[in-house]
Amino acid sequence: MYEKKRVLFLCTGNSCRFQIAEGIFRHFKGDEYEKKRVLFLCTGNSCRSQMAEGILRHFKGDEYEVFSAGTNPSEVDKRAIKVMAEIGIDISHHRSKSVEEVLDKDFDFVITVCDKAKETCPVFYRPAKRIHWSFIDPKDATGSEEEILQVFRKVRDEIKLRILEEFGKLNFSTKL
Repeated sequence: MYEKKRVLFLCTGNSCRFQIAEGIFRHFKGDEYEKKRVLFLCTGNSCRSQMAEGILRHFKGDEYEVFSAGTNPSEVDKRAIKVMAEIGIDISHHRSKSVEEVLDKDFDFVITVCDKAKETCPVFYRPAKRIHWSFIDPKDATGSEEEILQVFRKVRDEIKLRILEEFGKLNFSTKL
């Protein structure tokens, strides 16, 4: 159970960070706090959206209910699992899901993490704040296995930093 808090937000402009921060405190039912729901959406739901789901859930799971899905799901990439384990986040239990599986859920934020998903993002029943973050697809990387893993690490770190910027401060004692 969470305490009710009065919060005053003062800002200039209408930034995404303000809207997310404001949204954290919007859902109270009686004395209980209802978590905001976030969906990370990409094409295959195999790398970028899986990493984003794992990162946000790991650091802010007490504030957000986090989901990921794909417009054309495949399977979670083993290299994504590996680079997430390197920073202490286990996504080995994740599975690739179709956006069809989550269409009936009410989301507060739908975040597309690739350009193709942004173009084909379905309409959700409840209006959600739509946000687009464009990250390269690490599965397109070429070279040795170590060179490919470096691309996965780079994308993972970019996603983690973006989540830090948009959802508040993360624990800096963890490895990036």
